[in-house]
Amino acid sequence: MTHTSKPGTGKPGTGKPDDFKPLPPDDLAPRLYEVFAVLGPLYRRVSRKVELNEPIEGLSIGVRAVLDLLRAQGPLTVPQMGRAQALSRQFVQRMVNEAAAHGLVEAVANPAHQRSSLIRLTDDGRTAIDAVITRESALLKRVGGDLTGADVERCVRVLTRMLEVFEDVDVN
Repeated sequence: MTHTSKPGTGKPGTGKPDDFKPLPPDDLAPRLYEVFAVLGPLYRRVSRKVELNEPIEGLSIGVRAVLDLLRAQGPLTVPQMGRAQALSRQFVQRMVNEAAAHGLVEAVANPAHQRSSLIRLTDDGRTAIDAVITRESALLKRVGGDLTGADVERCVRVLTRMLEVFEDVDVN
């Protein structure tokens, strides 16, 4: 069951004061299933779009994820990247190796840990991920509609809370 925002209808999602009260767990769970129902297909479609653009940009979805993370957070170790993306260290290492083979990332000494190098973007890597972000941003601008900053903030808040429930899941 989906709920839409229709002002003045008196139904859930109308913007009435009750819509801003925390939901009891028995009411919250089915609503969160609605989020999963949208999130799964959205993730698969975005992944497919990235895969379709791989011949253009030469970046697999895994390499793209590594480059994007390094762009956002700066140099990281492979285990740090794995934890941040809920991916196995082995998978991240393969993606880092692929990116390094194309000159997109490089390993540098890690003052905090001699055996775990920091991985950082090269100039070519920064250029590549910036081009991807620019292209994807143009696509995301097509979302449009009546979404507000508050809507996006709430969406991120909900997804973050859902992610916290699964933090104990071992991805290795």
